[in-house]
Amino acid sequence: MSHRKHCRARGFTLLEVLIAITVLSTGLLALAALVAKTASTADSSRYTSTQSLLASAKLDELNQYLGTDTRIQVVAGTTAGSLTANTTQVVGTDIIPYFDVLQVSSGNGGIVESASDADANGNPIYDTITHTPDGSISPQPVQNASAPAADPTTLTFTRRWMIEKDPVLNGAPAIGTERITVSVSVSTQPPTPPFQMTMVRAYD
Repeated sequence: MSHRKHCRARGFTLLEVLIAITVLSTGLLALAALVAKTASTADSSRYTSTQSLLASAKLDELNQYLGTDTRIQVVAGTTAGSLTANTTQVVGTDIIPYFDVLQVSSGNGGIVESASDADANGNPIYDTITHTPDGSISPQPVQNASAPAADPTTLTFTRRWMIEKDPVLNGAPAIGTERITVSVSVSTQPPTPPFQMTMVRAYD
């Protein structure tokens, strides 16, 4: 007499299904966290790159001025401007700003540059120039009492600079030199650290 072996089909138990779902969920959460971290790192790199370009451009601009130019003139042994606040200073008969604001729209690729200034009474005004994606520039700056409002796609970069005449370098005053430092901050959430760039030059 032959004996038949009966094989009984075995399904998944509820416990096994729950364990599988837990493992899968953990993997998906880890993947989502990795994607978010990668996106955050990419954004941070983009911000830092833009901040570096803006700081370098401002340093290059300030370096073009002679030491006697009121926009860069500083009394020996003193400091003009600030890296932490938007400041202006009276130099002779001129009111000199030591900050400006640039807005970059990620929506259409345009750039709105708003430079701070002051009117005859010392009240702040903003000269705004618009650069469109096709390369054209607004023919004349538009003056307003405040910086232009940002839209949801706009990043606002604030440049502040500080000029030190005869700064202390290596423990002693560096007579005949100016140290110029530019700090660029950007309005992001979470906050992105400011980026700073410095140069030392001989003044005239």
